[in-house]
Amino acid sequence: MATSTSLKSIPITVFTGFLGAGKTSIILSLLPRLPKDYKVVLLKNEFGDIEVDSQLAKQSSLTAVSEILNGCMCCVLVGQMKTALLEIREKFRPDRIIIECSGSAFPATLAFQIRELERETDDDLKLDAILTVIDAENFTGYEDTSPTARMQASYTDMIIINKWANITERALDILIDHLNTLNDVTPKIRTEGRNGVDPDLIFGLDSKLFIGEDENTQGNHHDEVETFTIYKGSAPPLHTHSHSSKDEKDVHLHASAADGHNGSIAPLCEDLLRNALSKLSKETVWRVKGFVRTEKGVQILNWAFGRYDLTDIDQLDTMSSLDVVKLTVMGERGEVKRAGQKLAEALGVAL
Repeated sequence: MATSTSLKSIPITVFTGFLGAGKTSIILSLLPRLPKDYKVVLLKNEFGDIEVDSQLAKQSSLTAVSEILNGCMCCVLVGQMKTALLEIREKFRPDRIIIECSGSAFPATLAFQIRELERETDDDLKLDAILTVIDAENFTGYEDTSPTARMQASYTDMIIINKWANITERALDILIDHLNTLNDVTPKIRTEGRNGVDPDLIFGLDSKLFIGEDENTQGNHHDEVETFTIYKGSAPPLHTHSHSSKDEKDVHLHASAADGHNGSIAPLCEDLLRNALSKLSKETVWRVKGFVRTEKGVQILNWAFGRYDLTDIDQLDTMSSLDVVKLTVMGERGEVKRAGQKLAEALGVAL
């Protein structure tokens, strides 16, 4: 077997960005633009215990998808990220590893971990770039209340401005000026609609960030995001984990009564879902993601700052035949629970 010194280093690209910025969509849009024999493994960090975006990724041309759930891998789950990266190297030996962070991840802490792996693996694993995805439509709003969002825009190799087509040219100019006040040296590029970004622009950057710097340069982000899980089905989700971090506080609302015949539960009405989501405040609720069973079958729900979409899913192993709703709600600590309870009531989940 060849040693690590005789093989080409495996570059690692890290995508950060606040909740709902569009990281997953951009990553998936990269794949069709890469050579067919180019192997990419995605390592995802999800809030809560519902593997939502990962189910979308598994339907793509990715070589593999690995998930780290229930916590942020820049702090609480720090050891799990390093272990996962080493396992990916040994099992798949990909051409590139892409890490998609949770919406509250600090980029510096992740970079320091990867820098440690560079030394431990003799540069076999190597940080290529930290990329920050910005939601042009909502960045000013959540940046005002989130130190994490400001930190993500400040410590990065490139800022990718997403969803800019939803705002005016004047608003875009103001956004770019604001980003320049946070970080005037980092290049800023716009996405190309659904085509995302050109891989040649973001791959091969050979990041020089966080080399020889003090790891304790950033604050604590535990108090920013609280998660709230809503479930309707035959039985509550099974948990084999413990919530040891303050930023992971899950409250599970569960309805188990069968509404249909033969023990089945009636699917969710799309009009009911649309009406319930329309009443969510994007000031306190930043993201809702998960699975719903509608008249059309099992679909992935992605809601962020007032916009949502439903995506059909091929794999049915994410929900049993008796499951109707499996959603994770994310938002401002101390406020999201109240909003989540209203959403649960609107969806018919018993409290």
